[in-house]
Amino acid sequence: MKESEIEILERQGCFSSDWSKVEIADGTDLSKIRNVYFSGPVKVGKDAVIINVPGGLSNVRIGDGARIVNVARIENTATPAFGLGIDVAVLDETGTRPVRIYPGISAQIAAIAARMPEYAREKLIPMTDRHISEIAGNLKDMPEIGANAEIRDCGPIIDVRVWPGVKIEGAARLKNGSIVNNAWRDGLSVKSQELSVKDEGVKVKEGIAYVGHGVDAENFIIEDGMVSGGSLIRDTYVGQGSVLDKGFTSHDSLFFANCSMENGEACAVLAGPYTVSMHKSSLLIGCQTAFMNAGSGTNMSNHMYKLGPVHWGVLERGVKTSSNSYLMHGSRIGAFSLVMGEHKTHPDTSEFPFSYLFGDKDGSTIVVPGAMLKSFGLKRDGEKWPKRDRRLGHGIKLNDRMTYSILNPYTTDMILRGIETIKSLKADQAEEDGFINYKGLKIKPTSLEKGLRLYQLALCKYIRSIDNKEISEPSKRGADSNEGWIDLLGYVISESGFNAALNAGSVEEMEAALDNSALGRGKDLRLELPLTEIEKGALEFDAMVENDRTASVDQITRENDMLSLS
Repeated sequence: MKESEIEILERQGCFSSDWSKVEIADGTDLSKIRNVYFSGPVKVGKDAVIINVPGGLSNVRIGDGARIVNVARIENTATPAFGLGIDVAVLDETGTRPVRIYPGISAQIAAIAARMPEYAREKLIPMTDRHISEIAGNLKDMPEIGANAEIRDCGPIIDVRVWPGVKIEGAARLKNGSIVNNAWRDGLSVKSQELSVKDEGVKVKEGIAYVGHGVDAENFIIEDGMVSGGSLIRDTYVGQGSVLDKGFTSHDSLFFANCSMENGEACAVLAGPYTVSMHKSSLLIGCQTAFMNAGSGTNMSNHMYKLGPVHWGVLERGVKTSSNSYLMHGSRIGAFSLVMGEHKTHPDTSEFPFSYLFGDKDGSTIVVPGAMLKSFGLKRDGEKWPKRDRRLGHGIKLNDRMTYSILNPYTTDMILRGIETIKSLKADQAEEDGFINYKGLKIKPTSLEKGLRLYQLALCKYIRSIDNKEISEPSKRGADSNEGWIDLLGYVISESGFNAALNAGSVEEMEAALDNSALGRGKDLRLELPLTEIEKGALEFDAMVENDRTASVDQITRENDMLSLS
């Protein structure tokens, strides 16, 4: 720097023990750099604004047009990782199922890492390490505080990469992380997880990456997501369109597309798309979720005080928990079920999707198979999720794949299992308490009959929803559909598609295999009915759901009339 420039900065309250380590781009308005302590190597881009950084700028590059105002200090240590490669100890909380995070990680890759730990150790983690090394190499020339980023009224920021266009307001402390804005395209192209830096043509599009007041974050990646309202996060990934707010606390958890988390707490949670917890005193711990809604006071436990917090559970897609519900892990809750009361027997209700699950006074689980299928709320869910995708409209590559349909090859396969189980249980005698016991679950004989009918109607609805030209009479499998289906954290995929992903030689190839795994039809429904009966059953299903909608509207009308002032 020129002596005249140093004199200007010093008159404006700036100081450095070694001005030779400070580089400011030509043409920058020095009047907009005031009260800054340059405590180490610093490179400032053109038109940057830096005001009041008393704790110092050290080992940091600041991009063109960035604004830094009232920040305690910004520092990068000798070899900052910026959150890349952190192992997040999801599910069993002990670190035996780590998910190694990086910008661009998808819910599907994370699910494979967590649910298949041996495969992850032998193959996926080495591939991930190579991928992370490539990302770090491609980002090495990018300023740590990106072009047009805005940081104001914050505490210390240490070893944090702030991507171009990111806004940070009032954060309490940020350490070892990345705040990723994929809406910035002209300066950084992101295609198939390949990141490359361009030195010119910097432009910033409106993004959704944001960190707000009171946030205390350490060991994190926030990618096209928002964290605010005094949230406290440790060892956490916040994915595209996800929001953590109102004092939410998270450690060792992953939140993928469009999660909404407020007030409560998450620990060792693998949260797939649209996981929602909005209430105080709600604890999600040691579990996998997707399209889930947690009622107020939802609670879980993963510690039997014997071997440590090694228990974990799976809440399959669409599970809802009522107020003050409780689950003791390990447990597996079937898709689109409603959990009410306390469940202390490690229930596995995966064979009974779309069910009501009641906890009795002893903590046992009472199952009402298929009861949720009557609810208009399911149809509403399937319609509202695509409309509430916060990722859309920002021009970003979508990391997470989603299957929105309520009835799909996976859920219908689970319905088929439920039908087989119900048929086998119908021959059993109820015990003295009036329940049939199955794998620790309690089911009333009348519930079996009603559940069987509901499952059959749902299958009729599903068959009618797919291409009728491919349905023979009775329904038979297609030549390529002798396989099962997997719900890979919100994305329904065939076994062959899943295996193709596992056989990939790199993270990029794995993601490409998942992209190429189109949702199939799952035609073998083993429902030996003529097409006329299938059509009749589908119409009955639609009428049942419409009746529930009408009844609900009528109930709301009566309530509003009762509460009216007039």
